[in-house]
Amino acid sequence: MTAQPVLLDCDPGIDDALALIYLAALHRAGEIELVGVTTTAGNVGIEQTTRNASYILKLCGLGEVPVAAGLPKPAQVDLVTTPETHGESGLGYHSVPEAAAPTSAAKPDTPQAAWTEIWSNAAARGAQLIVTGPLTNAAHFAAHHTAEYASFADTAVMGGAVNYPGNTTPTAEWNFWVDPHAARDFFASAQRSVTLCPLNVTETMLIGPPQLDKLLTVLGEHPLAKVLPEIMRFYFEFHEAHGSGYQSQIHDLLTCMVALNKVPFFCTSATLRVACEPEWLRGTSVADLKGLWAEEPNTALVTAVDVDSAHREFLRAARILGKPINL
Repeated sequence: MTAQPVLLDCDPGIDDALALIYLAALHRAGEIELVGVTTTAGNVGIEQTTRNASYILKLCGLGEVPVAAGLPKPAQVDLVTTPETHGESGLGYHSVPEAAAPTSAAKPDTPQAAWTEIWSNAAARGAQLIVTGPLTNAAHFAAHHTAEYASFADTAVMGGAVNYPGNTTPTAEWNFWVDPHAARDFFASAQRSVTLCPLNVTETMLIGPPQLDKLLTVLGEHPLAKVLPEIMRFYFEFHEAHGSGYQSQIHDLLTCMVALNKVPFFCTSATLRVACEPEWLRGTSVADLKGLWAEEPNTALVTAVDVDSAHREFLRAARILGKPINL
């Protein structure tokens, strides 16, 4: 069978980095073909998210995968980043080498050419699109390359808090809050149902020291085993300081597993809208679960995931990376 092409749009970020590691393992196993990685600004600025994505891929032996910076900031609101959550580098206490330059990066002031080319090529191949950062790039591409966007096999998004407390405001999740207009426009113009993994389910994917120790054991001598402790320690400390215990919520990794049908999950059809104003509702996602708006559903809303299966799946991916390559 031909491997499923996959395009990841992300803002690494610690949990995005784990998602990249997971996809790299599936690529190595021939289960998918990671045809490109593009970045948004969110957890850190666009130059750093792009450097981080390229760095993680190179650590995983995938330096040939095209990486490009997308749009450098939201179109209608000021960019806000979150170094308090992911560290100044975006990868916790780990310092990414300055030499970790992308294989195909655009300059922040002229980003469209490189990243949209990667998206167009991926769409032409019927790739699965996975978005784990703000929807800045996705909304732009869907609006300005409508026919090409329709060629993606499916789109999965990590974002939103549906009838559930937010992690940025009482009602808003971070990705939707950073660029609420992009989230609003993306779902308002959705040509077909988008698989959405909201906080409701992604907060159930927890990695703490015991899970990390298992990962490090199966990774063995892989270079990732040397950097993951410093990356994850920052994330553990952040969650502990905010009352979630010495562990971390791994939103983006779980989203990738759902997108690729690697874990059992449940979902329901709904019409989703995202608020931009007033400020206190910025980024709030509302799902019509009863059809009261009498509109065609635009979202396959994930409502539950088998998290035990997700942990086993991540360990399986780590074993793939930990095995020596037979030349």
